[in-house]
Amino acid sequence: MNGLRRRASSWVPLLGALCLPVLGSPMLADIASTVPATAPAAAERISEVQALVLGVVEGLTEYLPVSSTGHLILASHAMGLGRPGEPSAVEAFEIVIQLGAILAVVGLYRARVGQMLAGLVGRSAQGLRLVGLLAVAFVPAAVVGLLLHEPIKERLFGPAAVAAALAVGGVAMIAVEWLLRYRRGEAAGTAIDTMTFRQAVVIGLVQCLALWPGTSRSMVTILAALAVGLDRMAAAEFSFLLALPTLGAATLYEGITSRAELAASAGAGGLIIGLVVSGIVAAVAVRGFVKWHTRHGLMPFGVYRILVAAVVYAVFVAGR
Repeated sequence: MNGLRRRASSWVPLLGALCLPVLGSPMLADIASTVPATAPAAAERISEVQALVLGVVEGLTEYLPVSSTGHLILASHAMGLGRPGEPSAVEAFEIVIQLGAILAVVGLYRARVGQMLAGLVGRSAQGLRLVGLLAVAFVPAAVVGLLLHEPIKERLFGPAAVAAALAVGGVAMIAVEWLLRYRRGEAAGTAIDTMTFRQAVVIGLVQCLALWPGTSRSMVTILAALAVGLDRMAAAEFSFLLALPTLGAATLYEGITSRAELAASAGAGGLIIGLVVSGIVAAVAVRGFVKWHTRHGLMPFGVYRILVAAVVYAVFVAGR
């Protein structure tokens, strides 16, 4: 833990530096300028404290294979925000504050990000290759998500669907973890620098499953990466890097299409709190998860998902 704190001293200031351009971006300024003197009666108001809590939950669960959607549903319900399965400004807020978690990965994996940027300008063949791998893995979910965004939002954001995804994902994690250990033990797998485009395609196709709320993008991409032969460190790293375009696209889309709702419900102040808190917490969570994952595997997270699924079902389905 002390080592983690010492390392944090180097990337938390960097995270703050990354956040500054965002906090001063035209989108936030535009949101601030459109906040009405009195929010519409129908708009659900998110307080600064609620924004902070949602930021903590988002940052803690976005990159862990436990489903940020399921946890945000529980947190929102506990604070009296929104109704599961019904579109609201709270859902838009929860998606937009993913930007903080995105910036956390940019800060933590700045060497890789720099390598990719160098590749884009012709200075790193390995960096350009990694950009290609991420692009290949990103496209399937982007296409399917664009085509099915509205049906998914209308039909699969209910608590029963989320609980089912949590439970099935938990069982899948336990099963895959057991099979991997049974078949190859803890033998070393492929590193990220030597992974193939075929492996990236498989990971990208499997990522489409994460469009079902409650499944967890991190879970399906890490499991897919392990299944195609990546080692544990490479599987986690590729999953986190793949989050940059995947979550970035979702955040940009929601920020643009739900700008008015966000202005009325949270305003620039609430968004800033959610973004900064989610980013800092995500950075700590990623560091801790990588350390745990490389030593102990994913099975405990599978058990935890099943327990959360039971809670979601009991509170929102059986409790009706």
